[in-house]
Amino acid sequence: MNGYLNESNFLMVEEGFTTRDLLENLLGELCQEGEQQAFFVADLGDIVKKHLRFLKALPRVKPYFPVKCNGSEGVIRLLAELGAGFACANKAEISQVQGIGVPADRIFYSSPCKQVAHIRYAASHGVRLMAFDNEVELSKVARSHPRARMLLGITADSIPAAHPSMTFGTTLRSCRHLLETAKDQAVEVVGISFHLGSRGLEPQALSQAVATAQLVFDMGTELGHHMHLLDIGGGFPGTEDTRAPLEEIAAGINSALDLYFPEGSGVDIVARPGRYYVTSAFTLAVSITALEEIPTEQPGSDGTCDSRGHPNAMFLGVTGTPSPCVFGVTVPRGHPHPIFSPQRPCPEQPWHCSSLRGPEQDHIAGGLELPQLHVGDWLLFGDMGAYSTPRAPLLEAGAHPRVTYAMSRRAWKAVQLFQGKPPQTEEDRESLCTPLSCGWEMAETLCVTPVFAPAGII
Repeated sequence: MNGYLNESNFLMVEEGFTTRDLLENLLGELCQEGEQQAFFVADLGDIVKKHLRFLKALPRVKPYFPVKCNGSEGVIRLLAELGAGFACANKAEISQVQGIGVPADRIFYSSPCKQVAHIRYAASHGVRLMAFDNEVELSKVARSHPRARMLLGITADSIPAAHPSMTFGTTLRSCRHLLETAKDQAVEVVGISFHLGSRGLEPQALSQAVATAQLVFDMGTELGHHMHLLDIGGGFPGTEDTRAPLEEIAAGINSALDLYFPEGSGVDIVARPGRYYVTSAFTLAVSITALEEIPTEQPGSDGTCDSRGHPNAMFLGVTGTPSPCVFGVTVPRGHPHPIFSPQRPCPEQPWHCSSLRGPEQDHIAGGLELPQLHVGDWLLFGDMGAYSTPRAPLLEAGAHPRVTYAMSRRAWKAVQLFQGKPPQTEEDRESLCTPLSCGWEMAETLCVTPVFAPAGII
């Protein structure tokens, strides 16, 4: 074991004990104490399974987790234990990751726009791998961190098939000039970085991006740079209800890599999967603290529920929910549903058209069909692990929902077996993954029908 994670960092879930049991226990304790603060339950076993799946699908690619996606301590400790690298956007994230003992050579300062003070901090703490896409950034690094190892970011203009929302990076036309400037300023460029996003992980776009990167590699090598690292970015799906599963996306990536950067070429491949790792691992529980019924006289022509609220609208005050403006909370696919109320029996129909609002009347969701709820009921939001958990550097202590981490004993044994080292052969990969394909108590039961919820939700 690497020592980043131990059994004191999470609840060990024994066989037969489910997520629903854990949620009911936590909610029961909160109700007895009169607490109504929101909280997260995080299934670390789900992340372990995702990691092993990633390595099996993309054996040549080393994952660097973007800390801005989910900087909660349990996630960082687990991924460090599993041997992942970390993509940090600023000094605070570098400090957080190094604070648990992650060495500098596993950190990528990935922000394309960096403060000089943060560059100097990275230099003084041994973090060398960085990204740039313009002369200004290059000059800052040349002055403040002469030992940096840079990746040149290329943009959608360089990749015709890519989605135009990709804003950072330079064009293919500007690459030679930037590589020459780096050489003149004695800045070491070691590779290329791109990020296509979720819409770009299509075979044509991905293949074109890798082909473009290979052209820039040749430019850099011609100019005397030691080009040996390719970053293919993120955009990997975090849930199963997407148009392309990981294995399908991985097949396109592997094909492009084999064509343009085959094994034996001396090029290392990294990626930045964020949502992929954590989205499905986190569940958010929130309680109802206020309720207002607003009857409407005219139901919709088709009798369905819409955001205007008919035939009965309920505006619900939900305590403890992070503000969408501050923490990037988005309502996941599907609707939130009540899962637990120690005071009342299971709510029956009729269902009502409802809207959810936060403690400051911030709008969370509208047009939801929910049963008649009462103050003190709890709602469950699934798939809340990405860009939803508040980041400690932005808040005072205790100002955000607490996270309860849990892992099945089977998953913990897999972590101990894995020890942060990728399996070397196909037989090794199968031996690690096959026993974990079933019986993951936490991972599987996150999708079971919760208490008080109709079948087929969450």
